Parts: sequence; C-alpha cells; structure tokens
Amino acid sequence: MLLTLLAGAAVLLVPWTVYLAHTLPDRYDTGQWRAAWVGFDVALLLSFAAGAWLGLRRRRAAVPLLSATAAMLCCDAWFDVMLGWTSAERWASVALAVFVEIPVAVLLALAARRLLSSALPKRSVTLRDIALREDPRYQRVTRELPASAEEIAGRTGLARAEAAECLKTLQDNGFVRRDRKGTWNSIPQDLREPRPDDYDGADRERVAAFLDAKYANEVALLSWAAAHRDEFGPWSTAQRTSTRLTEEEFRELDAEYRELITRYCRRRRRPAADEKELSVRFYAFPPPETVPS
Repeated sequence: MLLTLLAGAAVLLVPWTVYLAHTLPDRYDTGQWRAAWVGFDVALLLSFAAGAWLGLRRRRAAVPLLSATAAMLCCDAWFDVMLGWTSAERWASVALAVFVEIPVAVLLALAARRLLSSALPKRSVTLRDIALREDPRYQRVTRELPASAEEIAGRTGLARAEAAECLKTLQDNGFVRRDRKGTWNSIPQDLREPRPDDYDGADRERVAAFLDAKYANEVALLSWAAAHRDEFGPWSTAQRTSTRLTEEEFRELDAEYRELITRYCRRRRRPAADEKELSVRFYAFPPPETVPS
C-alpha cells in the first residue's frame, strides 16, 4: 500500500511540476518573509538540538530526526542559492551551501545510517559455539577483555601461544576483534538459542544437554543473587510483573527490550573507571495455572 502510494505520488508530480514550470512567474512579492525564514531556522535549531540529544543516547528515534534535519539543510541550501541568485550575496550563499550546509547534511545522513545499522549481530548458537563454551580457557580469555594478547596470557596463566590461539579461534567465530593498537575487544552479539529439533542424533542430544545446563546455571545464578541481595548496594535491581498481551504486543515488547540492550552495549567501547559487569536477564512466559513449590 505504501509503495503504491509513493509510486502514485511520483507519477502525479510529473504533470504538476511541468504545469508550475510554465505558469509560475519569475518574480513574486510576498508577505511574512522574515517570519518564514526565522521560523524555518528555529525549527532547524530545534532539530539539531533534539538530534544531538537522541544521538548521544543512541536512541533509534534519532534516525528519522537526523534524516529530516539533513533534508531541511538541503532545502535551506537550495532556497538560499536560488532566491539570492540575483542579489549581491549570491556567492556567499553558494559557498555556505557547498562548504557547510550540504556537507553537514551528508554527515547527518551517514549518522542516521550508522544508528540504523547498529543492531547487534544476530544469529543462533552453533555446535562450534557450544564447544567453545565448554572449554574453560575461552571463558577465562573473554573475561579479561579488552586487553592485548600479552596481558591476557599474564592474567590467565596461559602460555602466550595458547592465548593467541584462543583469541584467533574466538575471532574466527565472530566473538572478538583486534583494533589498530593491538588490543582485543569482545563483539556484542544477539545469540539466539539453538533448537534441538534442528539437529539429529548425537548433535540433538548435545544441544539439549547444553540448554539444560544453561538453564540450570541460570537458576543457580538467580538463587545466588537472591541469597546475596543485601551485598550489592546500588548495583542491583529487580522487577517482576505480569500482564496480558497479544502475541504481536509481546513481540513488540521483546524488540524494544533488545533495542534497549543494544543501545547500552554500544554506548562505550572502552571500560570506564567506575563500571561493573552486570548480569541482565529478561524472561517472559505463560505461567502455570498452579505455581510450582
């Protein structure tokens, strides 16, 4: 429906544009000239401010706002140049458009594109991932990131060659990357649970055992957190509720949660002095009619 509407609008604008080209006068006196331009610049100013605020917080709402601001800058450049072409300031308008307004519009469009494509890489856990998770060396290595290979070897007690081999394996599987300074960093990912029904024989049993162990570990972690809840100070919180949703609303809730996690995972590449690693879990499921004891 939307594509049909857009295509229809494009077709209808062709004769309308030809009509205007033949009927509009070259000169036209109008009122409220100052109010029109000042109002446009105020709207542009507010768009810049709101876009900066949303962009710094990596809100996806910044995407349409940054795109709209870029379009407004292009419009500003067009009308500045065309309406001032016969005035003494026309070259100043051209220079402003070429060196300021259009480059800034391009930067805003690229920023919007970057925000739009900043979702975490999404894939299902594979048998290779399960093998890596079952090897304690890889867990020890990833806990020390970001760091150089030498630092990881010193902190984990692994040999330099062994640490480098672990990092190379993690890199090949998309879990880590090395920057230009030689520091290894983890890559945030949206890993989905594998489906045992997608495998056969021993592989199915291995995936099922992995999921059973995963949830047993989750229960143990939650029990530990409940037993130590008075020791975390301001570094813990818990919320529990129930609600009635349609499946579509539930999918929307899940998507918003993933977007929130993505935004905070990508907020800062380097560790800060006062940060802590936090375990964050989100579970939503239909409860049983009788709560198990």
